[in-house]
Order: sequence, then C-alpha cells, then structure tokens
Amino acid sequence: MTWTVKTHKKTKKQINKLPQRIQDIVTRLMLELELSGAIRGNWLNYGKLTDTRHHCHLKAGQPTYVAVWEESKNEIRLIEVIYVGTHEKAPY
Repeated sequence: MTWTVKTHKKTKKQINKLPQRIQDIVTRLMLELELSGAIRGNWLNYGKLTDTRHHCHLKAGQPTYVAVWEESKNEIRLIEVIYVGTHEKAPY
C-alpha cells in the first residue's frame, strides 16, 4: 500500500530554486516516502524530530541540504514535505 506525499506551495518553489542534482535527490526521496513511508533510516543523518516530524540530509558538505517532512495525525498514510533547502534555514 502506498502513501500520499504532498508538498506545500512554498516548498515546491524552494525545490525549483535548488541545483538540478539536489532536485533529483528530492524526487528520489519523495518516491521512497510514497512507497515505504515516513521512516527513512537509509538516508544520510535521518532523524525523528518529533513523533510525526522527520528529516534527513540530501547532501553533506558545504552547503548541506536537508528535507523535513511530517506524517499527518488526522489522515492515514499522508506525508507532507514541509521544507527542502539549506541546513541553516531548516525548521528544527
């Protein structure tokens, strides 16, 4: 059974401003989220921030790019990607 993965309008704009290589990595992450769910222990520096919020690094080094997503509490099998960008601006 697959998950529904959504992105905020602001997040879509953030993704479009990233280098193409990072956009490709984000696409791969979103496909994995859709197929396997929110817990992505196979990604670099994956961590659970709260019960429903998760993050991982998309690229290490300078700059470090990260993604942050949330599992919906109200809807079953819904994941919202809430941030994709540099580590400094991530909503931790």
